[in-house]
Amino acid sequence: MSVHIRARNISLEVPLYLQSDRSAKSWVKTLLGAATARPKRSFLQVLNNVSFEVEEGDRLALIGRNGAGKSTLLRVLTGAFAPTRGELDIQGTQQALLNISLGFNPQATVMENIYLRGTAMGIRTHDLRQLVEPILEFSELTELAQRRLHTLSSGQKMRLGFAISTSVDQDIILLDEWLGAGDSRFRARAKERMNNQVKGSKIVVLASHDDTLLKTVCNKGLLLHKGNVVFFGAIGEALKQYKKVGA
Repeated sequence: MSVHIRARNISLEVPLYLQSDRSAKSWVKTLLGAATARPKRSFLQVLNNVSFEVEEGDRLALIGRNGAGKSTLLRVLTGAFAPTRGELDIQGTQQALLNISLGFNPQATVMENIYLRGTAMGIRTHDLRQLVEPILEFSELTELAQRRLHTLSSGQKMRLGFAISTSVDQDIILLDEWLGAGDSRFRARAKERMNNQVKGSKIVVLASHDDTLLKTVCNKGLLLHKGNVVFFGAIGEALKQYKKVGA
């Protein structure tokens, strides 16, 4: 079966809990009111009847202002959010590079986290054993393999997450902005690996505000505005439509 993503009228509502606006004559009464008042629940429509199809060879740009629903849609595609309504058909293995430090155990060692994260990605243990050394080498953490993760700097953790996340090729890559990690020397290596990952994947979905990058990487664009699809089609026309709705 061919690799594809097919979304049919995908909608997502999330609950909101709102505190009523209550005036008080003193800060004590304000605090007491906040502590005892019962919040009211309402629902926010984050995505509304989103439909699109991408097939093998497509590179889809998610375009729109902050809050348009791009990151939310990416999380629906990963399965992190279940749509309230609609149908989602995804065929092919996928890897989401949305938060490359997600899923780490700070009390586990660097090597243990490679196995934990790799297993969560669906990599078989036998294959993981072959990947440990290259991951440590790429992230420049070979000498720190037995150190607990919480003792590493944020840059070292980012390098580790990036190295694990990009250690295997997947049919589908989901990206929230183009990833760079660490110092300038490591960013150059990360950029090269990302280019190779994109070239080796059958489908790429990329959310970004960088028009030049989107024109270079993508052939299709999905323009979102307040959770609604404004345009879906060729990337050039999608960017033109984005300028019309206001960047």
